[in-house]
Amino acid sequence: MNEITSYWWILLILFAFLFYKFILRVFFGMVIVPEDKIGLVTKKFVLFGADKSLPDGRIIATKGEAGYQAQTLAPGLYWGMWIWQYSIDMTGFTIIPEGKIGLVLSKDGKEIPTGRILARRVDSDNFQDATAFLNNGGQKGRQTAFITTGSYRINTFLFEIVVAEQIKIYENMIGIVTALDGEPIPQGQIAGKFVEAHNNFQDFDKFLESGGNRGLQPQVMLAGSYYINTWGIQIEQNPMTDVPIGYVGVVISYIGEDGQDVTGDTFKHGNIVSKGQRGVWMEPLGPGKYALNKYTTKLEAVPTTNLVLNWANARSESHDLDKNLSTITVRSKDGFPFNLDVAQIIHVPAAEAPKVIARFGSMNNLVSQVLEPTIGNYFRNSAQDSDVISFLTTRKERQESAKNHIKLVLDEYNVNAVDTLIGDIVPPDSLMKTLTDRKLAEEEQKTYQTQRMAQEQRQGMEKETAIADMQKEIVRASQSVEIAQRTADATVKKAEGDATSLKLNVNAEAEATKMRASAEAEATKARAGAQAEATRLNASAEAEKISKTGLAEAEKIMAIGKSTAEAYQLQVSAMGGDNFTRYKVTEEIGKGNIKVIPDVLISGNGGSDGSISGLLGLKLMEMMDTKELKEGKNPKKQ
Repeated sequence: MNEITSYWWILLILFAFLFYKFILRVFFGMVIVPEDKIGLVTKKFVLFGADKSLPDGRIIATKGEAGYQAQTLAPGLYWGMWIWQYSIDMTGFTIIPEGKIGLVLSKDGKEIPTGRILARRVDSDNFQDATAFLNNGGQKGRQTAFITTGSYRINTFLFEIVVAEQIKIYENMIGIVTALDGEPIPQGQIAGKFVEAHNNFQDFDKFLESGGNRGLQPQVMLAGSYYINTWGIQIEQNPMTDVPIGYVGVVISYIGEDGQDVTGDTFKHGNIVSKGQRGVWMEPLGPGKYALNKYTTKLEAVPTTNLVLNWANARSESHDLDKNLSTITVRSKDGFPFNLDVAQIIHVPAAEAPKVIARFGSMNNLVSQVLEPTIGNYFRNSAQDSDVISFLTTRKERQESAKNHIKLVLDEYNVNAVDTLIGDIVPPDSLMKTLTDRKLAEEEQKTYQTQRMAQEQRQGMEKETAIADMQKEIVRASQSVEIAQRTADATVKKAEGDATSLKLNVNAEAEATKMRASAEAEATKARAGAQAEATRLNASAEAEKISKTGLAEAEKIMAIGKSTAEAYQLQVSAMGGDNFTRYKVTEEIGKGNIKVIPDVLISGNGGSDGSISGLLGLKLMEMMDTKELKEGKNPKKQ
């Protein structure tokens, strides 16, 4: 008996050792919650108390009612949680990773007011105290509050956690915000009012408490990382608005209060207001990047540098404002259609840019509504007042007139007209051929005229050359006259010292000079006649040359003859007429080798001068013999 009892005790101890947890759980209601878990409690029934069941519409018990319990079991040891009355579900902590947030959906609580889509925040220790959440008026549905990175003991019977990405707005981008909950947008506006103190929409409850409106928001978010409840806020990323260098940005605001026009009574073409009001802002934005909401504002870039617009089919500038402009076709007064290209240079002052945009809405409208009709009609009207030829020949004047006319027109639109330029003018082909033929004929006529003038200039040059050449002869002749004069003077001086001997020489030389002068004159006359005939055949310039050359030669000869005659006259005066004649005769006899005395002189009178005459005769014979030897003759052989 004792052995059997001992055996049963052993079995009991062994059973208790093996199934102690079951025993403790069943008989003592022990529950052990691990350190990384929480216990979700479900109460199956209520034995005592008035509140045995949950109110209608509730699923979470906060006062011990049967059902899912708001109170959870934190890690630790619990007793009295009888297995037949309580069901314990172990679940892990809710963990929100780095860079993410936890959006909370409540399955129980008060109803969300009509018109709202998100439940407002209540004090609940980041949703870890379900009882406080429900007792403090927590609402069922999506919550405005969320949990950030970390570990949380969340009662998943009540709350469902949706992990969402943190919002990142990248560099050079902006976030355009649309609120999904809040007060309705005021009538007449397209975006909500400006609300502060919500930390870039990260505190959505503050946004709602401050009267934030649902829908498009005027504020934008800049680059950075944000904890945004995407159930309440939607973010659209867009590039920042860039105003390039050489432009200003005119802002057109679609939101804000209706402002008073700041341009006064002189400007009646648009509503220009101060910054922040609805309309065209008076102050344009300079070059740079701006965080503008493209849905609430519009920026029109207005070039402030000189802007070239081309009315030409084959040319368009990089700004593309003239991409729809084409070559202007006009018709002349004589009925010919022709094309012309026009370039217009304009400048919009920065201070006037808002007025231009307020009047036209955009630079494209300025071109299409003002510049295109103004310039096109001006040139069409101008062409109808002239024929094609006149239009071509008066191009400069018409360009200046167009510049002045267009300047006056554009001044009324707050735009400066810098210059108007007429490019290619293309007349009809038939007329162009006629003009070309006429021009060729005119050019040929000019060529012939130029060639004739060149010939005349060449003739003149040859004439001047001949005159210059004859000038040398004239100078030479003048010098010869002077030399002859000086020589005559010297001769006169010599004649004065030896008058007797020079009389014969002067007479003979005078006669010889007269004969030479006569012969030279005849020869010169003949040469001059022949040269004159040849010069007439070649050119009138050569004739002039020969004529003046002959005159110079004649003057020379006359000067020499006159000088010689005067010298002879002086010799005759000095020697006497008879003596000068005998002197010249003797000189001529000597030059001609005439024998006056015979080889043998026989004197028959026996005079006293017989010896002298004999000697003279012998001397003459000797002289004659000497001459004959020089000439190669042998007197003895003769």
